[in-house]
Amino acid sequence: MSNSAPLRRGWTTGACAAAATRAALLRLWGGDWPSEVSITLPRGETPVFAVTHRDEGPGWAEAGIVKDAGDDPDVTHGALIVARVRAGAGGVTFRAGEGVGMVTKPGLPIPAGEPAINPVPRAMMEEVVAEIAADLARAPDVEITISVPGGAALAGKTWNPRLGITGGISILGTTGIVRPFSCAAWIASIHRGVDVARAAGLGHVAGCTGATSERVVQGLYGLPDHAMLDMGDFAGGMLKYLAKHPVPRVTIGGGIGKITKLAQGAVDLHSARSQIDFEALADLAGLPGIAGANTALEASRMAPDLGQRVARAALARLAERFGTAQDGSPIAFDVVVIDRAGAILGRAS
Repeated sequence: MSNSAPLRRGWTTGACAAAATRAALLRLWGGDWPSEVSITLPRGETPVFAVTHRDEGPGWAEAGIVKDAGDDPDVTHGALIVARVRAGAGGVTFRAGEGVGMVTKPGLPIPAGEPAINPVPRAMMEEVVAEIAADLARAPDVEITISVPGGAALAGKTWNPRLGITGGISILGTTGIVRPFSCAAWIASIHRGVDVARAAGLGHVAGCTGATSERVVQGLYGLPDHAMLDMGDFAGGMLKYLAKHPVPRVTIGGGIGKITKLAQGAVDLHSARSQIDFEALADLAGLPGIAGANTALEASRMAPDLGQRVARAALARLAERFGTAQDGSPIAFDVVVIDRAGAILGRAS
């Protein structure tokens, strides 16, 4: 909530691509340029999109929609999503234009060598083509090129380079709707990171709570970028997925506050959803005075070996709860605890 008003929803890049495809195809097949278009989303909603870009040439037409992500801090908010359509052969085919990435690694929903246009956006565009073709008695054979001017720069702010998607952003969305500050979207990104690591045959991945712990852990173990999972506060989202899709070795890295919560049994590490039990932390340290500490970092200054104790306790908790995957295979954990400057306070493996 913001100022007692609900946060505003937005539309995915996939929804914008489908809307742009509709506008361009209507023009290509002989109609006037529409000022706005409506599409049907996978759950039946029918939003209306303003057409802000129009261009055409011999045998092609293209339209653009400016993405509105609502109140979500989406890096593609305000980006122009452009669809160029021309006659194709054998159904609908997709091409990556400027600023749309290409998949280069296995493990993603789209195979290597294909434009990074996910399955649901593809299905939405295919539905648009089928609907208009049926209305106008046309063959539904169309080549669609999706472009995002400036998308290559935007991709540097996403997981795409780590996932092996080169040259631009991905065209995403499963419902067509962007929900503000979506935890589900973050967790889905973690899952795709696990999928890519497994498909690459990696035997060791790492989930870290932030940029500093990620830098420390990656340097400590010499892991490649695609082994690093941006876990954030969502330890449970990562660990539960790994239980179903195991990797032999998993390192967890983070500040002493987050790892203390993990050691005490929490798997959602956000400050609004889990808190440190300082009395239990005092018992772990063997120092009653720690019960009065304000933060785990303050407690660690009172007990210099607390980071090591927390690392061992977290390791024991991880091994007990997640050490055996659902298929019976073992998962070996490492834990790295750091301070805010990145100094290692404790390690356990």
